[in-house]
Amino acid sequence: MVPALFLYLTLANDVRDMVARNDLAAAERAVRASQREAGSTPEFAAALSWLARGEFLAKQFDRADAYAVETRKLADQLLHTHKLDSDPWLPTAVGAAIEVHAQVLAARGERGDAVDFLRAQDALFGTTSIGERIRKNLNLLSLEGKPAPALDELEWLGSKPPALAALRGHPVLLFFWAHWCADCKAEVPILAEIQKLYGPKGLVLIAPTRYYGYVAQGQDADRAVEKKYIEAVRRQFYAPLGDVAVPLSNTNFLKYGASTTPTLVLVDSTGVVRLYHPGSLSEPDLATRIQAVLHQ
Repeated sequence: MVPALFLYLTLANDVRDMVARNDLAAAERAVRASQREAGSTPEFAAALSWLARGEFLAKQFDRADAYAVETRKLADQLLHTHKLDSDPWLPTAVGAAIEVHAQVLAARGERGDAVDFLRAQDALFGTTSIGERIRKNLNLLSLEGKPAPALDELEWLGSKPPALAALRGHPVLLFFWAHWCADCKAEVPILAEIQKLYGPKGLVLIAPTRYYGYVAQGQDADRAVEKKYIEAVRRQFYAPLGDVAVPLSNTNFLKYGASTTPTLVLVDSTGVVRLYHPGSLSEPDLATRIQAVLHQ
């Protein structure tokens, strides 16, 4: 018999890997075996949330929602004795349960209900570590076609960022990035080419980032130390973007729900969001969207 402690320490990562291989049956067996051995722990809840995500990706919406509901009920019980952000697994469990339930509602054509649900969850958890994730899902359903939220520009690197309101008449591409993010660095050559092609046509690139509380190798750092580190990363890896304005604010990431980095947001010349995309985009895909905005 596998020791319960071993199951507890490896469960969530193992289930995530099984889901990535689309072996949902094996993931289910591992989750239930752990529940029998170790009980309903926070990591069990996180592993269960991976099953919810896997079933959603497989378009098994009823099963996905059932796992999401089970995860949330368990997490709510655990929150009576655990603080959300004092536990390494509960934010994953609660965030995924919220995300999957909202996605299932939207997939069933109940977009309005999904938006209402996410707004209610934002009221509950908006100031916690999962606030950005909730806002991301809310923005995926509701931000395109709406005015872009104003940016907090009190602190920055590079050029002083202009207010979005001052950029009316220009399309704006917002590139949310993190100092630890490899995918963000990989997007730099694409954005540099986009700047070269569309900067002369009026496109303005702004690259918000935020504090994470640590620097290289996860070493804890205060804001003064981390700011110097972010600037060093910017100069080393983001030099092809020139002296792009980099608003430095956690508030911007919360407003735009940029829990995924990179997140790309395209704002048209009237200040309306025309693209909200968590994750990377290829140059052809991004160029197509920018051309559409330029030709409005």
